[in-house]
Amino acid sequence: MTADHRFGTAQVHAGYDPAANLDSVTPVIYSNAAFWLENSQRGHAVANGDTPGFLYSRVANPTVGFLEKRIAELDGAKEAVAFASGMAAINAALLNAAEGGGRIIAPYDIYGGTFDLLRTLLPQFGVTTTFVRDINDPAEVEAQIGDDVKAIFAESVSNPTTVVTDVDALAAIAHRHNVPLIIDNTLPTPYLYRPLEHGADIVVYSTTKALSGHGNAIGGVVTSGDSFDWANGRYPQFTTPEFILGEAAGRAPRSFVEAAGPLAFIRRIRLKYLRLGGAVLGSFEAYLQLIGLETLGERVSKETASAAAVAAFLARQTHVRKVNYSALSGDPQHELVARDFPSGIGSVLSFELEGGAEQTAAFINHVRLFSYLANIGDARSLIVDPANTTHREFTPEAREIAGVTPTTIRLSIGLEDPDDLIADLTQAFAATYGA
Repeated sequence: MTADHRFGTAQVHAGYDPAANLDSVTPVIYSNAAFWLENSQRGHAVANGDTPGFLYSRVANPTVGFLEKRIAELDGAKEAVAFASGMAAINAALLNAAEGGGRIIAPYDIYGGTFDLLRTLLPQFGVTTTFVRDINDPAEVEAQIGDDVKAIFAESVSNPTTVVTDVDALAAIAHRHNVPLIIDNTLPTPYLYRPLEHGADIVVYSTTKALSGHGNAIGGVVTSGDSFDWANGRYPQFTTPEFILGEAAGRAPRSFVEAAGPLAFIRRIRLKYLRLGGAVLGSFEAYLQLIGLETLGERVSKETASAAAVAAFLARQTHVRKVNYSALSGDPQHELVARDFPSGIGSVLSFELEGGAEQTAAFINHVRLFSYLANIGDARSLIVDPANTTHREFTPEAREIAGVTPTTIRLSIGLEDPDDLIADLTQAFAATYGA
């Protein structure tokens, strides 16, 4: 496997060498808690980073490493660090950037769990968030940037309204103020969009979703480029000498910038937030996600095409007030989507029903193929009412700004035949509103 292989080849082969793993073509599950170090000399060398090897699975594990390397290559990243969930990855990325106190800038239209993290938990650690109504409005974003801002965060495609972020423009604003841009790219996956190529500095994923694609394993990952200057004076956590990078290895103290240069962020997130935070991805979960990655392009391609067909169908329905799918030809963001997402925006869409809570519940209760559960990116098609599930953490005001109403229904389109999905929705409309 070499770096010049195309995406479809990388999703099957990247990050894994059968010859180095007892000739097993399928990635080996290393279920070790700790690893044999042979003798004290080699143990010290591995611990100091002078010799390749593994010490303890809370820091690194071979199976998890296969997943990290594969996702890094698919994402066009220099390195990746996997976590036990997408929220663990987001939490670690934001705290790694804003450690010691500061402010994040983020839009309202993001996943409910992320909103709750930013609004209620991170302030307990001295990290506050300024929420903006339109992340694509340069004036609104730039007006909020001050010396205390440590990062700008956004979703490349928002959940569930599918608002597309102009990452190129947002990155230009962030970098003009020496601030990194962190992008959650969970919905489109690297198959449809690679934020690092558009100026993002850090990318986060819930690997639970379309990356693994079968709803059978929870995980998350942080990937990093190498172009941001972590020694620009705004981030002392990267320039302060660390015992573990110096005296612990019998050397003079070093900072993460001195030890890792432009990879200071991703190296620090492993040693601080994975090793000490402990949100470790298990080797079996990593294995399941590696197997899921092998069909990433094929799955996402079909699901995206089906989602576009379902969105077009919904746009024609008299009992639908609005369809949120920015790839639709009449959507205000259609030109941005055509520029940055030529192969589509993914399998998630949402729409607003005519009526109220009674009609919303009736419609959900009448579908037969769609499963009512709070996940996305599954091989099965899913349906939820975000106001009561995935976005229940939002305040009423924030929910209104984010475009999530009591009658909003989110769909995640799976691998079923789209005609069968449309037929299911058709009968649900008839059962809810009458033939």
